Amino acid sequence: MTTPIELTVRPDEANERLDKVLADRALGFSRSTLQRWMAEGRVTLDGAVAKPKDKPQAGSVVCITPAPPPPSEAVPQEMPLDIVFEDDHLLVINKPPGLVVHPAPGHPDGTLVNAVRFHTEIVGGGDPRRPGIVHRIDRDTSGLLVVAKTDVAREGLTSQFKDHSIEREYIAIVMGELKQPRTFDTLHGRHPTDRKRFTTRVLRGRRAVTHVEPLRALSQATLVRCTLETGRTHQIRVHLSEAGHPLLMDPAYGRRAQQGKLQEAERVLARLALHARILGFRHPVSGETQRFLREPPADFAAALVVLGE
Repeated sequence: MTTPIELTVRPDEANERLDKVLADRALGFSRSTLQRWMAEGRVTLDGAVAKPKDKPQAGSVVCITPAPPPPSEAVPQEMPLDIVFEDDHLLVINKPPGLVVHPAPGHPDGTLVNAVRFHTEIVGGGDPRRPGIVHRIDRDTSGLLVVAKTDVAREGLTSQFKDHSIEREYIAIVMGELKQPRTFDTLHGRHPTDRKRFTTRVLRGRRAVTHVEPLRALSQATLVRCTLETGRTHQIRVHLSEAGHPLLMDPAYGRRAQQGKLQEAERVLARLALHARILGFRHPVSGETQRFLREPPADFAAALVVLGE
């Protein structure tokens, strides 16, 4: 059962809209959620059902009975997590390759969401199949991911992803020699014949923008930095593949190496050569700039050694 929250209006809060007063109290609930609860009769002001536009006086008593969170389909499971940062509102995780982000057909458990639910409580709304998830990276991609622990964090982070203010930098190993920086600004949509894949070769779709910079020439390959303005599914993989430089070990958009060091690097890596290296955003509650960096794991580094020999 959800425990009611009781608070007293301070003098500096008097004559302000009640929904704003409560949202500013940093209770972990967004203003829109509080407004919804008021409409449901879950908020009272001095014993009477409150309205968002009510303007309380100093000393008035507000009682909030939060709605119970929707049941999650992800069962808590004890699994290791590489936590880079955590506070009351969010956590940043360095995801290893091979870990699925949330339950889906074929992966009912053993996901990052299962591990997060064992580690901490996720409060507020969102999809019960993927509580706290505001973005995702592919199973075989390693690197940084932020998870919202509260409703206000989820809405704040989601807003930043929508307005493309999140800083996201990936590094990848692509096949072939890519000599010059490139910016891909394309449409992005599902492939017309293979619904599991995406393509830029569509007449209608969502805008996708990727900035690619070569970092180091390798044997039959190039180490590149990819900076995202948008975050479409498989965006980096599609842009580079359709430019003739698929990622090493990309089963959907690439090709297997036939010989030489590329083939040896594939054996060492054994997964998609993509790592989410930098993640930066404005903290949805404090407003402080947060920026995190994690270098790629040992398998990625080992592939670079092979290709650099």
